[in-house]
Amino acid sequence: MNNASASSSLRAAFSHCVQQVRNYDYHHYLCLLELPHNMRKAAFAVRALNVETARAMDVASDPRIGLMRLVWWQEAIDKIYANKSIEHPTAQALLSVVHENKISKAWLKRSVEARINDARKEIGDAPEKIEDLEKYAEDTMSTNLYMTLQAGGIRSTAADHAASHIGKASGLLLLIKSLPYHANRNRHFSYIPTEVAAKHGLLVKHGGQAEIRLDSREGLSEAVFEMASVANVHLQKARDLASTVPAEAHPVLLPAVPAQVLLDSLRRVNFDVFDPRLARGILGMPPLLYQLKLKWHSWRGKY
Repeated sequence: MNNASASSSLRAAFSHCVQQVRNYDYHHYLCLLELPHNMRKAAFAVRALNVETARAMDVASDPRIGLMRLVWWQEAIDKIYANKSIEHPTAQALLSVVHENKISKAWLKRSVEARINDARKEIGDAPEKIEDLEKYAEDTMSTNLYMTLQAGGIRSTAADHAASHIGKASGLLLLIKSLPYHANRNRHFSYIPTEVAAKHGLLVKHGGQAEIRLDSREGLSEAVFEMASVANVHLQKARDLASTVPAEAHPVLLPAVPAQVLLDSLRRVNFDVFDPRLARGILGMPPLLYQLKLKWHSWRGKY
């Protein structure tokens, strides 16, 4: 492949990444547009991988096919770091950015392995404690922020800590928002920890097997409130660090804004995840208002 052809192929690969994020992760797509140009390519490539792995089980006709796809991505990361070309646009974009920006292989592997471990769970399996969900949220969401900070050459313990909290908050809140989808798809609530479910009367035992049931809509709202409260604490901790976070890291941490928007939307519907208002606009907020809120935070250098 000559240089012109290679350059054209790479442009197409990055265009694919941008489109994937825009189509399937729109609220974060708008966040990435606020990044400095030198970070955008890496950020879109990393987010596109997150889209690929997050959707793998949902688009597969058979769970085994979805799992195979995730394992394929795990192996693709090894090939990328061995500087081997892969005929997939997201992989091609990642090959370009990981070497150019010295992005940690450990973060990429960790994000995919978390999806694989989740995919291998049996239907009805649920985390025991909310800390298990926090770990999953960090592995799948905080890692995106860690890698974007790396791509920007930002080395700051405070920024890393803030990214950890924002990723955990984002992950927890998006898992909450997805509860109706997973309930309709598998007729179970695999992302409510059994400890939380039991506290709010949602855990029913049949023949030694525990199952999370929706007999109490009030109990579900109380369980969601408890989970959302943990996310709120993470957002507050991230903002408490703001004065120690370098200014150049603030645009990377803008995903705190959609997390807060979703938290506020949950409050407005009294933490009822089945309320149709949550599905309106962007995370329950009118699109124009969401974009203005994001722009306002970006312009002020806040997150």
